[in-house]
Amino acid sequence: MVDFSDPRIAEPDGARGKSAMVGVPRLPILTNGENRAERATSAVFGETVSVYAIQEGFALVRTDKDHYVGWTKADSLVQLGALPTHRISVPIAYGFSKADLKSAPQTTLFLQSHVTVADWHDRFAEVSGIGFVPSAHLTAMGTFRDDPAEIALGFFSTPYLWGGRDALGLDCTGLTQLAFAECGVALPRDSDMQFAWSGEAIEGWNEPEALQRNDLVFWKGHVGIMLNPDTILHANAHHMAVAYEPLAEAIERIAPLYGQPIGAKRVAIDPSARPEWLQT
Repeated sequence: MVDFSDPRIAEPDGARGKSAMVGVPRLPILTNGENRAERATSAVFGETVSVYAIQEGFALVRTDKDHYVGWTKADSLVQLGALPTHRISVPIAYGFSKADLKSAPQTTLFLQSHVTVADWHDRFAEVSGIGFVPSAHLTAMGTFRDDPAEIALGFFSTPYLWGGRDALGLDCTGLTQLAFAECGVALPRDSDMQFAWSGEAIEGWNEPEALQRNDLVFWKGHVGIMLNPDTILHANAHHMAVAYEPLAEAIERIAPLYGQPIGAKRVAIDPSARPEWLQT
């Protein structure tokens, strides 16, 4: 059952926040308002947040995509602009100064960045506030894919980064959250939340051939996505990267540290379904 009082997602002090947008390519969201604080999660350009307080240059925010609460640099937030028309649908994309692949790149954008296309120029889109982005790297808002594992594979060898959610570094749930988001499915941020609040439990998941592509296997504090009944892909601190390996080998390797998996979930790909944990 969803715990709406969980401080990781609860609206701070029951207040109503002021809407703002992430105005930088990637934005760390920290556990407190200090430069060296632990990263709790992160956001990318165009994602929206609610701002509840500003103290010494840091803003207390709650992300709209997954209701996660943390502190971030206030000057990295901007006022809401025009509604986004497209999102970045590849791990990394460049915004160029001209509609020319040889022109100077002005910025870097990451998967799930929300942008507004002002005009089209052959193979490029003119994106407001960004420059010219290859049209092949854009997908219209409301259009989704249907294979989270394929998206997750696009991050193969990406460095492991606690609290990361982009192609410069991500953690286990950052990977699964991004993969399912590209398919229109909202997963919560942390592994215990994903296990408790998302999908249907797979009975007898550890029986031969019980698992299938896109199933999620959970340990206490960790999750991976199945590429097939026997192979798991996960961002993990052993490889310090996104890697795939036989599930049996992963279970054996992880057991001395964290025990056996606690279960597996099958998440339906249904972009029209709004999960209970986002109802607040």
